[in-house]
Amino acid sequence: MTTPFPFTAVVGQDDLRLALLLNAVSPAVGGVLVRGEKGTAKSTAVRALSALLPAVAVVPGCRFSCDPAAPDPSCPDGPHEPGPGAHRPARMVELPVGASEDRLVGALDIERALAEGVKAFEPGLLADAHRGILYVDEVNLLHDHLVDLLLDAAAMGASYVEREGVSVRHAARFLLVGTMNPEEGELRPQLLDRFGLTVEVAASREPDQRVEVVRRRLAYDDDPASFAARWAGEEAAVRQRIVAARELLPQVRLGDGALRQIAATCAAFEVDGMRADIVMARTATALAAWAGRTDVLAEDVRQAALLALPHRRRRNPFDAPGLDEDKLDRTLEEFSGESPDDDPDPDPDGPGGGGGGPAPDAGPQGGGDTGARPEEGDGGEPQPSGAGAGEQSAARAAEPFRTKALSVPGIGEGAAGRRSRARTEHGRTTGARRPRGALTKLHLAATVQAAAPHQRARGRSGPGLVIRRDDLRQAAREGREGNLVLFVVDASGSMAARQRMSAVKGAVLSLLLDAYQRRDKVGLVTFRGSAADVALPPTSSVDAAAARLESLPTGGRTPLAAGLLKAHEVLRVERLRDPARRALVVVVTDGRATGGPEPVALAGRAARLFAAEQVASVVVDCESGPVRLGLAGQLATELGGTAVTLDELRADAIAGLVKDVQGTSRRAA
Repeated sequence: MTTPFPFTAVVGQDDLRLALLLNAVSPAVGGVLVRGEKGTAKSTAVRALSALLPAVAVVPGCRFSCDPAAPDPSCPDGPHEPGPGAHRPARMVELPVGASEDRLVGALDIERALAEGVKAFEPGLLADAHRGILYVDEVNLLHDHLVDLLLDAAAMGASYVEREGVSVRHAARFLLVGTMNPEEGELRPQLLDRFGLTVEVAASREPDQRVEVVRRRLAYDDDPASFAARWAGEEAAVRQRIVAARELLPQVRLGDGALRQIAATCAAFEVDGMRADIVMARTATALAAWAGRTDVLAEDVRQAALLALPHRRRRNPFDAPGLDEDKLDRTLEEFSGESPDDDPDPDPDGPGGGGGGPAPDAGPQGGGDTGARPEEGDGGEPQPSGAGAGEQSAARAAEPFRTKALSVPGIGEGAAGRRSRARTEHGRTTGARRPRGALTKLHLAATVQAAAPHQRARGRSGPGLVIRRDDLRQAAREGREGNLVLFVVDASGSMAARQRMSAVKGAVLSLLLDAYQRRDKVGLVTFRGSAADVALPPTSSVDAAAARLESLPTGGRTPLAAGLLKAHEVLRVERLRDPARRALVVVVTDGRATGGPEPVALAGRAARLFAAEQVASVVVDCESGPVRLGLAGQLATELGGTAVTLDELRADAIAGLVKDVQGTSRRAA
């Protein structure tokens, strides 16, 4: 068995360690979402936490880890007879990104349930994680329906598996920890709200601290057992502190003054619903217990706000997470009932002081990592080729607006989303088929119809049907998929009028917001000067695309053909990576093509490559003024797509656009 990296040996990341420890003290806090760049010890800290949790007493032989002192009365392996339990270490269960629903919640043997009336149930990862830790790395890449199931189980403390009227329930109480890199895409606000706490982590910029990180990692890799032994004393001290805090927790008093501060803080920051208030109350109580106190103080409320509120203030993917700490301090002072001069000094051993983190070399506390993330593109973006004469500074985007959905024609089989029609595991039932592999969604009527003609030959004598494996039918379902929306944006001099480019960026920003809501991947290709550049390879992070768009300068000639050819190459590479994900190309241009020999003819040939491959496309016509050349419309015809103006892109003006896209694609086919 691999020796885990010691939790107390993690350098810095004090907010991350504190949030994990608070959930270890009080799992009712609701888990932790850890956001940050790669290589910041997110996974290392989570995996190390399991070694600090006290051992759990379980009923021998119970697959659902029932507590012998209070066994679950509805346990599928029960009822359990009273008796002494066995002790085992707390588990840490990892949920892979590609896990199926059956792997998460468990699988019910439908064939035995129909034929024998037996609830034959194979537990899933939720059962394995009961009374332990459930860790989801890259939780933002997990399918939405799995995240919903996961968070529902975490909120209710139980998992339900229901198939065609057959139901199994078992307890599922665990410490939920998710990690994610925001560059790979965001979670929906509704899902963010279900995580109790959030922590922003980033690599230290202090050379001494970075040296210590490398030194400890190399020592651990050379001899894990010896390295862990060096930290055994600190690990034991933190483990004992967790046990003591758990025992003290029921005695902690959350007074009316602290409750008013919590309510006032949530109201001041305009968070939705009441979950934030409840999480803050539980977090402040756990902070007091962790500090060895029985009263919740103002610094507990402040630290709870820094951990529980930043992710609940995001309204769309372009909002940076974070909290205005000056506003927080003013709110706490206003509702403290005492003047700032009378405030007691913070407890030096509490979470807001030097003792909040377990490691002796902990860095500064106070939620420093919960502020806004570093902006994408800081430090200067690489300029496209030919960005010389005539270059203008970047124009700010106009306010985004609601757009009507653009969809890809036909029925796909891509990743679950909300844009185009697709055959999926979730959605409305459209028919039945023989199962390929394990049966997941039974079509009951088709199964009975397949079995009925054979009942006499099978010697049926009782009221139940005699079911064979060949009789089972899988429900065929139709839902929605997410697509790759590839933006090809003209940044040449013909687009460079500031008011015009501002409107163009506002339109693309609106489409990016729509792509976020419909769970698409997005990519950004820009062209100007003499060449085109991939400003952003296909990604699930629409806020990264918005940041690149915001800093996009303009100027130079219009190499339209280069932009289309670069987009075609991006699609070719993406098909190799993800063949099932279909693409929608959105070309934002006035249709002009200049520079090089025969630029118009070359652009036409490049456009016909998309038409030949039946790639769904839309041209957003940015031409303005009283005299219009109609070049964007000609480009749309060459692409086999449709053209819309900036005004027509608004939701209240393009009711027939989807039909136009589909009709044009059918004619091209």
